[in-house]
Amino acid sequence: ILVPAALEKQITLENVSRVKAKIIAEAANGPVADEADAALRARGVLILPDVYLNAGGVTVSYFEWLKNLSHVRFGRMQKRYEQESRVRLLRAVEQLTNTRFSAEDLRSFTRGADEEDYVNSGLEETMAKAYHEIRATREAHGQEIDLRTAGMTVAINKVARSYEELGIFP
Repeated sequence: ILVPAALEKQITLENVSRVKAKIIAEAANGPVADEADAALRARGVLILPDVYLNAGGVTVSYFEWLKNLSHVRFGRMQKRYEQESRVRLLRAVEQLTNTRFSAEDLRSFTRGADEEDYVNSGLEETMAKAYHEIRATREAHGQEIDLRTAGMTVAINKVARSYEELGIFP
């Protein structure tokens, strides 16, 4: 796996023959020049496009924006409830088994998710769902399109659907 992560157009037609990776994960914006992209795909190299890989930062920024709008930390409403539910469950296990959990085990088992846990969980769910949508779109086209084109197709379809729902686009 090759992860070009600094500058755009670093993999070009002049140096593409030296790329031995089976997967390229574009962490930079546009690190693979168009001609090199075509050459790599012709060799069967899977390119995870920058538009997908960089979406994680945008997603987390969106979560932060939502949090700022509501003025409430993620998980604040349910953390204590979840912890108390776990304590009750462990106390029931103790009664049924006639054993006691140590204070450290109780803290460890009942620790509720913190804000970072919620953000990471939301990010993982968002990115996994997005990848599955992109892959399904690619497969629907008989894998004749690349993941970049499939990703753009998914995005355009979402915008079109939003416009239709708003009555902007017939």
